[in-house]
Amino acid sequence: MANAALKRRRPKYLSLAALVFQIRLPLPGKVSILHRISGALLVFPLAAWLLYLLDQSLASEEGFNHVKDHYLQAPLAKAGLLVFIWAYCHHFCAGIRFLLLDINQGIELQAARRSAALVLAVSLALTAYFGYRVW
Repeated sequence: MANAALKRRRPKYLSLAALVFQIRLPLPGKVSILHRISGALLVFPLAAWLLYLLDQSLASEEGFNHVKDHYLQAPLAKAGLLVFIWAYCHHFCAGIRFLLLDINQGIELQAARRSAALVLAVSLALTAYFGYRVW
């Protein structure tokens, strides 16, 4: 047992390159990490940005027209809105998947892989649909 531990030396500290390019996660693991990333995006940067836009648009009629005609017509703002739409759609779909996993539905390997692929497909399709409507 001790010899096997000596033969397989694991790195103590993984670099970012190792995390991104060397470690291969299965699809359910990637969906889980994307669920966390989308949740983090929804909490701070995107929610604060949307609250700022809401405040500006509700302050006066001129503020609403400025947000509608100038601010949201910029391609960078539309791209930010598209990221928000993706984060919301993915977080919603993955959250439903995780709720089903919590009640022991679809926990078998093949079912988990299918549901992870379904989450990615549905969230990207919803993002494309709402992105088309916004753009």
